[in-house]
Amino acid sequence: MMDRNFLDKVMEFGQHLESANRQYVELKESVAQMMEENHALQIENHHLRNRLEEIEKQLEVKARKPGKKHQQNSADIGEGHDNLARLYNEGFHVCNVHFGSSRKGEDCLFCLSFLNKQNG
Repeated sequence: MMDRNFLDKVMEFGQHLESANRQYVELKESVAQMMEENHALQIENHHLRNRLEEIEKQLEVKARKPGKKHQQNSADIGEGHDNLARLYNEGFHVCNVHFGSSRKGEDCLFCLSFLNKQNG
């Protein structure tokens, strides 16, 4: 009688170990996925910071040019549109819904609509 009770406890303990192992595997997979996402976000963040620095340098150069007041004319609007189109082509949203987030290779109707409005 005592042997059967002991065997039941050993079997139950084995089931708990299997359950804990499954949870460990799920947790390990979740951590790996989060690390991949974190790495992708770090790369995207670095890319955006570099792009922002380029734009800031361009603005500084324009501000230093003598004899020109900085007015928003059609050339400035065209350049802004070109920058947004370039960002969209590099894989980022330019619409007000998801601005700056990665498009992950999918087209966005909001972005395309916005870019087409700027052309017209």
